[in-house]
Amino acid sequence: MAPQEKLKTSEELRALVAEAKRAHRTVVFANGCFDVLHVGHIRYLQGARAQGDLLVVGINSDESARALKGAERPLQSAAERAEILASFECVDYVILFDETTVDRILLELKPDVHAKGTDYTSESVPERETVNSYGGKVAIVGDAKAHSSRDMIADILEKFRS
Repeated sequence: MAPQEKLKTSEELRALVAEAKRAHRTVVFANGCFDVLHVGHIRYLQGARAQGDLLVVGINSDESARALKGAERPLQSAAERAEILASFECVDYVILFDETTVDRILLELKPDVHAKGTDYTSESVPERETVNSYGGKVAIVGDAKAHSSRDMIADILEKFRS
C-alpha cells in the first residue's frame, strides 16, 4: 500500500478497526509528534507493532505539536510526518489529530492496546483512564528513553554553530 493510502480519517479507521476486530485481530494504537525521527521512534513503533496484528499511529497536527513542544516546533509539517511514518512497514494506518492527548481517538476506535514509550509508566499514561474505561490495555514499549528529538535538535545546532 502506498504511504498516502495509509492516511485515514476517523470514520475510515472506525470501519477498518471494526473489520479487524471481527477477524479476531489485535489492534494497537501508538501516537506522538514524530517531528525529528530517531532510533527511539523506530524501536517504539516496532515494539507497538509487536503487541498486535494491526498498528494505527496517531500523529499530532502542527497546532497540537506546537502546544506540546513549543513555538519553534514542529520542524516538519504534519503531512510530511504522516507520509514518512506511513512508509514504515510496521505501520498499517496513520491518523492526524488536533488535541494534545488521544482520548477522543481511543474512544472512537477502542483499540485493544494503547502503546506508549518508555518515558511513561502504565500509571502515568495520560489516556490510561480512557483505555481502562473500554477494557483496553496500556503497554509500555520500545527501548529505554535515551533519545529525543529535542536533544537531536540541540546537538545539530551546537555542531553547526562551531
